[in-house]
Amino acid sequence: MLAVRCYGDSNQPNLVLLHGFLGDKADWHDLMPRLSRHFHCVCIDLPGHGASPHIELVSPGFEQVAQLIQQTLAGIHIDKFHLLGYSLGGRIALHLAKLFPAQLLSVTLESCHPGLTIEAEKHARLQSDQQWHQLLTTCPISTFLARWYQQGVFADLSEVARSRLIERRQHNNPAALGAIYLATSLGLQQDLSNIPNQSAIKWHYFVGKDDSKFSNLAQAWQQQASITLHHFDNVGHNVHLANGQAFCERLIQQLIQDTQ
Repeated sequence: MLAVRCYGDSNQPNLVLLHGFLGDKADWHDLMPRLSRHFHCVCIDLPGHGASPHIELVSPGFEQVAQLIQQTLAGIHIDKFHLLGYSLGGRIALHLAKLFPAQLLSVTLESCHPGLTIEAEKHARLQSDQQWHQLLTTCPISTFLARWYQQGVFADLSEVARSRLIERRQHNNPAALGAIYLATSLGLQQDLSNIPNQSAIKWHYFVGKDDSKFSNLAQAWQQQASITLHHFDNVGHNVHLANGQAFCERLIQQLIQDTQ
């Protein structure tokens, strides 16, 4: 079982939230006062994160993680649910949709990659991830975090915001993180861009306009898949952190519309 924290009335529609790499279920805490008025929110710690155990994963480990999430939800009697995933959590959400489509009411992906299509790009990404893994497991975690949050995808973060994130992530277990990081490398992921076309539910993609990489990726994906793209002004990769109010308002509006 993975660690879970629930918010709101269990009679409301379920909303399962999956955080990104280095995060935990507390990343969603500031959104709960708004979201829990409309949904029974189920925040899960991915393996090796937060209070969830260090689990030895097969490689690739996407389907194993998805099955662990499904088993965790079954253990607390949750069958049907809306699904929200940020970054790594979004890539796991795609695998949940692939394996357990009948359980989903909708899927919302935030700054999530559907998968690389060119083998050379997959190989290059896997090599890059192996280098990050070595840094994570051999250096002080403070060194790893300082370098991680200097990546271009986090360029919109102020120094204050970056320092706060690094401070929040200091408690993580490098060995546990390393296990899931390599097992869920984008270089090992199948191209899942067609999954929304195989589903009757609504799919949404949330992205910050300042995150040019994922904005461009989302626009290209929208042209071939049945997903609705939502841009957010003046934010980058992590929309829910940068503008939680706008994020919640859009999410609530869309999910309520989807079920009418």
